[in-house]
Amino acid sequence: MSLTRIQVQRATTVSPWTRDFRHLLPVPKHFQNRQTWFDPVTKAVRVKDRIKFWNVVPGDQICIRGDTRKTIHEVLSINKFTNRVYLKGANLHEGKSYKTPVNRSVHYSRCKLYIGERVGKATAVGEQPKAISVFARRVGVRDPHWDPILYRWDWKRLALATDPPTEDRKNIELAWPRQEERDHKEPNPMLDTTPETVREITYKPPVFSLSKMISLHSGATEKAYLRTLFNPTAIPFDMSAPMEVHLTKELSNPHSRAKKQARWQAAMKRKSTLFKKFIAQELRNVNGRSIRDARAEAAFKYRQTLEDERRAEKKRRWLTKERVAKMERNSKRKARKAEKQKEKLNQLVLRDAPNQFIPGKSARRQEA
Repeated sequence: MSLTRIQVQRATTVSPWTRDFRHLLPVPKHFQNRQTWFDPVTKAVRVKDRIKFWNVVPGDQICIRGDTRKTIHEVLSINKFTNRVYLKGANLHEGKSYKTPVNRSVHYSRCKLYIGERVGKATAVGEQPKAISVFARRVGVRDPHWDPILYRWDWKRLALATDPPTEDRKNIELAWPRQEERDHKEPNPMLDTTPETVREITYKPPVFSLSKMISLHSGATEKAYLRTLFNPTAIPFDMSAPMEVHLTKELSNPHSRAKKQARWQAAMKRKSTLFKKFIAQELRNVNGRSIRDARAEAAFKYRQTLEDERRAEKKRRWLTKERVAKMERNSKRKARKAEKQKEKLNQLVLRDAPNQFIPGKSARRQEA
């Protein structure tokens, strides 16, 4: 599925996790054209310049390259389409109350991750060693994999080069930032549901009597329920019984992921079986052809069959109940119109007038 203009405009996120790689899809050029003056500016770098695995995520502490004071900033949000990192608390319009506050953003390549502090060496005799901040100049990705439980991509990020360099010179594994826990407010008894009400069991399944030979496996209860709908006085039925017990098939979602996957697997299996059937049929009747030509002929017939099925299915979907009824009405109207026209021609009578020519009678007069 291609990108939309809203997805590109709202690409700035505060989530540190990578759910998919849709930010690597190309962005159409016409998205950057503003239709009105109030439309936001849509920006995106080239696909080859975008970053696949982001190691600088919201919640990290970074230092900007070239900053001699080595000020530590916290990452507020990121934009994977523009490779920009937005800093928390850094306002571009600071001191200008008449302008809307805008967070400062820097390019991804200018960020150095903050690792921690280590004790430096004393430069003079009797001087206490100072704590030095250590930053990661280059970060690598190791073991990228999909986590099916958390439904996201996960990998290890290692500091391959540090500033200042460490003595052991080993790759340091960097931990991911921890998300702050949400503050759950006390429920309002006038607006919110209390926990006691949520935990209360209000559903009571119906009690089926086995003495009347009604079994759930045989489907007799469902039939009895349907008969009661059409003829309420025929068989006594408990109307207080929950409806979902009797309408399991009707209320189940046919578009669930498991059912869609099962239908897709059945369709793929059918196509594979059909292709093997065509190949076996052509190989049984080679008729002087090579095996390669026979397989090519089978593949051609297989594709033609799939195309015919696609067209037939398209026509079947096109022929809805409303269209079929409209076609029947049109055909009946055309038939009535043709019948009236035929009736008019049969009842047509010409009055006698001079210079009229009747082929049959004139020919018999000339012969006489």
